[in-house]
Amino acid sequence: MEKEPNNTILNNIRVVLVEPLFGGNIGAVCRAMNNNGITDLAIVNPRPETDWEDARKLSCNAREQLDARREFATLAEAVADCTVVAGTSARTGFYRDTAYSPRGFAPMALESAKDHRVALVFGREDKGLFNEELALCTHIIQIPSSELYTSLNLSHAVYVCCYEIFCAAGVFQPAEEKAEEADSELRERMFAVWREMMIETEFTHEQKLEHMMMGLRRIFSRGKLTIPDCKILMGLARQSLWVSEQWKKETSNDK
Repeated sequence: MEKEPNNTILNNIRVVLVEPLFGGNIGAVCRAMNNNGITDLAIVNPRPETDWEDARKLSCNAREQLDARREFATLAEAVADCTVVAGTSARTGFYRDTAYSPRGFAPMALESAKDHRVALVFGREDKGLFNEELALCTHIIQIPSSELYTSLNLSHAVYVCCYEIFCAAGVFQPAEEKAEEADSELRERMFAVWREMMIETEFTHEQKLEHMMMGLRRIFSRGKLTIPDCKILMGLARQSLWVSEQWKKETSNDK
């Protein structure tokens, strides 16, 4: 079966906020969603006194998500068309002992989102989700955190969950190194110049030279050295040799 485009899969992920207390948090949630390519926002029973202007300020460039939000009277209505409903909770007990981490849940969310809608449900900032709301969830997510304080800010919790799904979807591909890796001959030429530089600049003495060269080789072997890398390092060593030579000439002329 041909895999659905990743952006289509992310379009099937819905973030559901249950009775959020602060408009600023709603705006920050929109920004967190936007960072991770998720655009479907549902709010359950928003407070009449919600500061939507504050929400707009905190949403920054994600105001489209905020303006496109849908509001529902109950959680059941907000997730009615979703096959997988994951509720987040920092508490234990009830049936929370079978909770998944955001990273562990992400592959399951993406698998279901190929053909169905998936809801990520976040509770109130002060009380979280009630048991009857968790009963509507097919999965429970617990975000790993220190015992010093297990509760996360609402937008931070949304970001962590959305980020894990975004990464698992493979949407972001880091840039690959395009420069060709240096071969052994070029590396040895570079080491030869550095060897000469360390002696001429009196960075080390003859009796310690081999020890210093082994240390230098270990340093440069910790990562891939490209051809441009070697040329830059050779240029640095040659310039140091030239400066050392000029200094010696000036010192000699002063005598």
